[in-house]
Amino acid sequence: MEHVVPVRNPFVMKKILFLSFMLAGALGLSAQTKIIAHRGFWDTSGSAQNGIMALLKADSIGAYGSEFDVWLTKDGRLVLNHDNRIDGRSVEDYTLAELKQRRLENGEPMPTLEEFLTVAKAKTTLMLVLELKPHATPLREDRAVKDIVDMVRRMGLESRVSYISFSLNAVRQFIRLAPQGTPVFYLNGELSPEELKELGCAGPDYHMDVFRRNPEWIDRCHELGMKVNVWTVNRAEDRARFMGVADYLTTDRPVEALEEASAR
Repeated sequence: MEHVVPVRNPFVMKKILFLSFMLAGALGLSAQTKIIAHRGFWDTSGSAQNGIMALLKADSIGAYGSEFDVWLTKDGRLVLNHDNRIDGRSVEDYTLAELKQRRLENGEPMPTLEEFLTVAKAKTTLMLVLELKPHATPLREDRAVKDIVDMVRRMGLESRVSYISFSLNAVRQFIRLAPQGTPVFYLNGELSPEELKELGCAGPDYHMDVFRRNPEWIDRCHELGMKVNVWTVNRAEDRARFMGVADYLTTDRPVEALEEASAR
């Protein structure tokens, strides 16, 4: 029996492709997951967490973004550091001059936010994911947020900075003071997608265990028009679980994550 090849109508094919694209959007399927280097690309020779070299190395490997942590010092200066205490003393109780005497593991001095952003503007193109750490009082957080937003505006980096925090007060202040449309994500994990949407967040930036307990939240966020970041995803099996599902993935292993993302 002769095999008859059906005629493919180009208009019908275009319609099928369009409907397939719309269906993918309706199901909340994510585009390729973007990789954010946690505290920069620090786990490599010559680098250190929250250092300028970690920022440059994150940019050099093609990461989408570099995450970093910010504190307000006793004398009102913004610096990068992760832990809330140094030698048993709160970072907030140090002056900038005292902190500048310290060195990161690679020998760099602790950078101020202004120093960090100056290098980022001149030498990188990646997204700058600024985490404001919870401070001793809401008033100190309010001051830090205002100073950060003013600095970012003055340096012309508004389109390249997103904000994250475990402090709900800080998140609210960033939403209030940053330009409309600036991505602001909440870290703590207890708010539902609906609550984040009502708050004005761009979405959740939650630890992967939160999404394990609430597996429907990622799809729900996408249905609500929000983005999803998952942290800190270091093991290959965990990256495989969220790759192509979450919009962003924050990791201490950005090279491996970038390779896996490009292979999908």
